[in-house]
Amino acid sequence: MFSDGRCNDQAREAIRLTFHDAVGRSHTLNDSGSFGGGGADGSIIKFADTELADIGNTGLEDIVLALKDFADNHNVSYGDIIQFSGAVGLANCPGSPRLTFYAGRPDAIAPSPPGLVPAPTDPADVLLARMSDAGFTPEETVVLLAAHSVAKQKAVDPSVPNVPLDSTPEVFDTKFYSEMLLNGTCYPGKGSSPAEVKSPSKNVMRLTSDAAIAQHASIASTWRSFAGNHDVMRAAFREVMHKLATQDHADLVDCSFVIPTPALLMRPPAVRPNTENL
Repeated sequence: MFSDGRCNDQAREAIRLTFHDAVGRSHTLNDSGSFGGGGADGSIIKFADTELADIGNTGLEDIVLALKDFADNHNVSYGDIIQFSGAVGLANCPGSPRLTFYAGRPDAIAPSPPGLVPAPTDPADVLLARMSDAGFTPEETVVLLAAHSVAKQKAVDPSVPNVPLDSTPEVFDTKFYSEMLLNGTCYPGKGSSPAEVKSPSKNVMRLTSDAAIAQHASIASTWRSFAGNHDVMRAAFREVMHKLATQDHADLVDCSFVIPTPALLMRPPAVRPNTENL
């Protein structure tokens, strides 16, 4: 899947899947006794018929099927294959951190309940509350959005498939954070979806939820701190991705040595824009 060594669509799907599988956890449901599973357990593969019906998981069908075959053929758990492939996929994107990989996740015991995957139409307070229920602070939520540095959209506006979420989708850099601080002037396509707002470029899509988080008063300073600060962003992303992948599991085995070392970012980091007059 990643043999060409590029930050390709398969790599992007694998990175996205790590989050969509792991975010399916809820302190509220666990405390009430109505759901005792969740997290990075591979439930999105084991219970694909149920979880892929969730609109938040649209577009993950191909990577789920591919990784199921890999896991079945090599006798590894679905939770492990998801986190492994995401770490390897990200390593193909220059400038990214080298993620940890811990193995030994047991099989999922139940599908993740519907509605736990944040939606691109979510207001900031709704999204932050969902992420808090999943165990992440507002600042950690901002960090996790660094994955959008290499992301492309397919379902928000199908008339312009593969439009990226920043201007440099082939590399893991701070452009996503910097460009979100610029005024939006246009849409890359029809602009008819509530999941997008105006972007500063016809070549980039800006998700409604991303814009809302960037402008939220409680974390706007965190967002701005990553604009143009590649080393800080990369280190923070590595740390929070480790938490995402391991927080529901004990006694995992550190197999991080199998993850390739990403290429360095071969250009100057993005410069923080002057936003005083925006």
